[in-house]
Amino acid sequence: MRIEHLAIWTYNLEGLRSFYMHYFDASSTEIYYNHSKEFRSYFLIFDGDCRLEIMEMPNIAKSKNDPMKHYTGLTHFAIKAGSKDEVDRLTEIIRRDGFHIAGEPRTTGDGYYESVILDPDGNRVEIVA
Repeated sequence: MRIEHLAIWTYNLEGLRSFYMHYFDASSTEIYYNHSKEFRSYFLIFDGDCRLEIMEMPNIAKSKNDPMKHYTGLTHFAIKAGSKDEVDRLTEIIRRDGFHIAGEPRTTGDGYYESVILDPDGNRVEIVA
């Protein structure tokens, strides 16, 4: 078994799509639009099997979670950059472009080399070597 996709609600569908396509080389499906529900979504495809679905629909409650604190439930997802140099490079580009770096590049106790950034909606994304 494998994870097929993860999904994120947003009020910034095009902004999130652009962010993941620009920084993480995701490609995107055409927009899906259900007129009766006013539901719109894209699947973002990365180099691998797991996809990210980003979804927008009126009246979805905004999260009250603070992205700098931890809560039960999904807390982050990780995107593999391939090397320590690429983690460092991408983190600096994202910082320079004004996005929040929640965790500086480092080697974790379990041996991962990673940084943690917040996407435009405040979702925690680990960039791992």
